[in-house]
Amino acid sequence: MARRIAAGAAYGGGSIGLLGAAAVGVVLAEVQLAKRSVGGGTAPVPPRGDGLYGLAFGRIDPLHLCVLGDSTAAGQGVRRAGQTPGALLASGLAAVAERPVEVRNVALPGAQSDDLERQVTLLLADRGRTPDVCVIMIGANDVTHRMPPTQSVRHLASAVRRLRTAGAEVVVGTCPDLGTIEPVYQPLRWLARRVSRQLAAAQTIVVVEQGGRTVSLGDLLGPEFAANPREMFGADNYHPSAEGYATAAMAVLPTLCAVLGLWPESDRLEPERDEDMLPVARAAATAAAEAGTEVTGARAPWALLKHRRRRRLPPAAGPVPTEEPASPKVRKA
Repeated sequence: MARRIAAGAAYGGGSIGLLGAAAVGVVLAEVQLAKRSVGGGTAPVPPRGDGLYGLAFGRIDPLHLCVLGDSTAAGQGVRRAGQTPGALLASGLAAVAERPVEVRNVALPGAQSDDLERQVTLLLADRGRTPDVCVIMIGANDVTHRMPPTQSVRHLASAVRRLRTAGAEVVVGTCPDLGTIEPVYQPLRWLARRVSRQLAAAQTIVVVEQGGRTVSLGDLLGPEFAANPREMFGADNYHPSAEGYATAAMAVLPTLCAVLGLWPESDRLEPERDEDMLPVARAAATAAAEAGTEVTGARAPWALLKHRRRRRLPPAAGPVPTEEPASPKVRKA
């Protein structure tokens, strides 16, 4: 199914039903009800985490990290800039690279994949600040707002292609598992999980084809959320809490460092960690079912499936602003 969605996107196909319109409609209605009924369906407006991190390493020659996507990428659900994904990743990246890291976050709460064109254009408009690496987190709103999956992955593929053409490395956190939302009950929880995973797998296929890498966010991320949903979700039971974002960032950081060459990269796989080289569609489906899994392209049509060791994140200090950020357009999450 993921391969069909990706092929439909590549060749201009229309909507490919995931589970049938009736079933998906019921799932989406339940998810929307959960968002409205739990915690009032609201979360704090995400703080601005733009600025310079890793000041212990000076201010000269910073790495440029850009974050794109939806409310999860923006950090909705936390109140301090240092708790947002961009800040957490920048602090970890600075510690590994021993260089300052400048963060620019253009993610928009409520965004769907069709907003990526605007976000990429905004980033690339400043030719003096071409990003070294971009992190994209997108997909949940595509599912809840019924965007055809072929259209969703087509927008993502275009964004990754533009960023790669500009010289930036790209890491995509794929669609999270909406089946983890507590107020969604069986069998709707199972249906929501299947829809989310199919989109995540299709995202992986198109991202790898465009030269990017993906990390499966899955259930944001793995056993920690299943065991401690009250701690890992925020006040609205929909967006992650500070602990949840830290868990997600720990899973993405090793891939971020690897793509920038900050520690030796090897094609040697660790079978004891269930790492393998698989056809890209099979690798995508496997990654979608197991949170924290990285997929990166190898010899076409093969891809490497990796489970990198998580790195503990250093405490994220508040950012030092590099410029006055423009007021963001706010859309309902």
